[in-house]
Order: sequence, then structure tokens, then C-alpha cells
Amino acid sequence: MTAAPPKKKNPWTPMAAGCIAGGIEAMAVWPMEFIKTQLQLQSKAKGAALPYNGMISGLSYYVRTTGFFSLYRGLAPTLLGSIPKAGIRFGLNAFIKDNLRDKDGKLTPGKNFVAGLGAGVSEALIIVAPVETVKTKCIELNKPFVSGFKHILATDGVGGVYQGAAATALKQGSNQGLRFMWFNEYKRIVTNNGEKKLTPLMGLFGGMSAGCFSTLGNNPFDVVKVSVFKNLCLHNFHPLKTTLARMWYTVVTSYRKCDRVSLYLLLGK
Repeated sequence: MTAAPPKKKNPWTPMAAGCIAGGIEAMAVWPMEFIKTQLQLQSKAKGAALPYNGMISGLSYYVRTTGFFSLYRGLAPTLLGSIPKAGIRFGLNAFIKDNLRDKDGKLTPGKNFVAGLGAGVSEALIIVAPVETVKTKCIELNKPFVSGFKHILATDGVGGVYQGAAATALKQGSNQGLRFMWFNEYKRIVTNNGEKKLTPLMGLFGGMSAGCFSTLGNNPFDVVKVSVFKNLCLHNFHPLKTTLARMWYTVVTSYRKCDRVSLYLLLGK
């Protein structure tokens, strides 16, 4: 008798779990995201040096001068976007994986990457691009969420919310592709192809290592993405016609100016 094909998982379960995890993650990492975006925007500003030059000094500066909760300025759009974003990511990733499995129910690293890539691009176009635009504008102008959103609508219209969508999709797709590929291979190895149970501690370490791996491979795209947002804000470039040109320009200038190192630095030169 031939073995029955593996039963497909319900994508709503990982989607619900992703929504919960997304909200927790956003609140946990936002202070570091806040400082990182400030530093990246600073590199494009003229004559507006920040009183800090790194993550630790930045966190210390804001806690000392404006209080701990000032580190959460601009969190609202990210928090509101992170919940459905993570739900789409995990739910769609599970759906794509189920449709890429072979007759034995197995996935290659390449297929895991494709599933993560599809989920990442989808979440970028549906959630991340508009949220990132509003977030970056709020931090740059030191405005709350509603004021920043109104400013974008008044100056650029509805299309302005999707400034830098191509760069964001490239960044988010590659990030999730690398992350899911790493985690699924890690899970396969530590559980001996599912024969052992994945403990919460093992899952935590796997998630942390997957995040580090995807960041190392993805950081150049993140630098390009923030640079695209900054140039669009400064020069009012048409968001759809010039995004790819700005992405290419940023990569070339970073490569030439900083001997290829700036694409891996926190500060996007």
C-alpha cells in the first residue's frame, strides 16, 4: 500500500500565533528600532548631528534626557502593523510550504526560502510599506502617528504612503526568505527530522540565530530602504518612478565611498 499524502496544516493556526507574537516582538524591539532609524536618518541630514553615535549611547541619552517612555515614540504605526504583518507572514508561509512539499511531505532549503520570500513580499506590500513610510516620517519630523499620516496625505496624497514600496518588498522578502530557511533547517537538525520534540528553549535559540543570520544577509537592503525613504522625503521624488533608481544609486555610492563596508554598518552613508 502507498503511504497517504501528508495532511496539510490549517494556515489559520500559524496566522493567529503570528499575530500574538508580532505584537510582543514590536514592543520588545521598538527602542532599538527607534535608535537605529534615527542614526540612519542622521547620516543623510545636513548640519544636524545627534548627541550620540551608537545604540547604547542612544538608549542612554533618551532615558536620561526625556525618560524611558520617549523611546516608544512612533510605536503606534509599527504596533498596529506588526500584528497583521506577522499573521500574514506565518499564515502565508505555512500555506506556501504546504503547496511546495514533495510527495513525502519534505521541503528543501530552497523551497523554504521561496516560501519565506513569498510571505515576506506579500506582507511588505500589504502592511510594511505604508507602515514604514509613516514610521520614518514620524521619527524624522518628530510627529505623532496621526500628525505624520496627515502630513503625508497633505503633501504626497494616498500614493505617498507607498513611497519606497519596491525597496521594502526587496528587503522584507529577502529577510523572511533567509529567516525561514535557516529556522526550518535548524529545526530539522535539532529534532532529527521530527523524531525529537522542539523545546521552547531550543525554539528561542533557533529564532534568535535565524534573526541574526537574516540580518547579516539582509542589512544592505535595509540601508538602501531607509536611504530611499530619506531621499524621497527630502527631494519629493515620484515614489513609483524613482524608487528603483534611488536603490541603485545608493548601492553604487555606498560601494564607492566606503569600500563596500557601509552596506553592513548601522549608519547608511
